[in-house]
Formats: sequence, C-alpha cells, structure tokens
Amino acid sequence: MYTTVTPSWAYTLRLPHDPRSAGIARSTLRAVLRGHGMDRLTDTAELLTSELVSNAYRHSRGPCALRLRAMAPERVRVGVWDTNPAIPAPFTEAPGPPDADDTDTAAEDGRGLLLVRLCAERYGAYRLDGAHRGKLLWVECGP
Repeated sequence: MYTTVTPSWAYTLRLPHDPRSAGIARSTLRAVLRGHGMDRLTDTAELLTSELVSNAYRHSRGPCALRLRAMAPERVRVGVWDTNPAIPAPFTEAPGPPDADDTDTAAEDGRGLLLVRLCAERYGAYRLDGAHRGKLLWVECGP
C-alpha cells in the first residue's frame, strides 16, 4: 500500500491549446525531476506526460494545465487538466494490464492511453465543476 505524504513541492504550468504543448510539458518535467534529484523517473514520467498532454490537445478545445507534485521522496504525480469533461478509457476501467481483447493493434488512435495501464504505478481521474470545468487525469511514477 502506498502512503501519501505532504508534498515537499508542487508545480503547475498552464499550457495553451497548441500542438507544441506536449514538448514544453516534457521539457518542464525533465527540469523539475532533475532539480529534485528524481532523474530515475524521467523516462516513464516523460512518456506518460506526453500522452496526457497530447490527449488534452486532441480532445479539448481550450487550454490545459500540467501539475507535478512530489508524493514521496522517489514518487511523482503528474496531473493534466483540460476543458473536456469526458473521462477516457483506461481511466474508467480497473487498474491493471489491458486484456489482449482490449488492444486493437490496427487502430489509428486510442492506443496511447493504454500505455498508462502498462507504465503508471497508479492512475485516476475526476471531473471538475466550477471555475475549472473539465477533468483531471493523473498518473504516479516511482522507482
């Protein structure tokens, strides 16, 4: 079981609805993880960040925001908020590896978020109301 600790740091970056946002998010993530001595998490966290920000760009019409938060000394949570309230699979499914029947290798799209099920240690989503309507998708990476 994972224990949640008060984070020692958290960063939020607002990103415009722009195809370059995923690259900017990856650069920011690398700098933050390097600055906090969490380089070991970079490859997995970068892949997941790219998928979440790219998904926000493709499926919403407004800006998005990247949130990076320390969950433990060697654990980071990456969250991406966007203006579309629809929560995509795999975030609507139970955590775990995808079934062979769930993977359509000939599909043009939709496979990127399956990486979440394979690479993230934990993930989740929730809808938001009020000033920041939309949804927040999050993943956690650890050693």
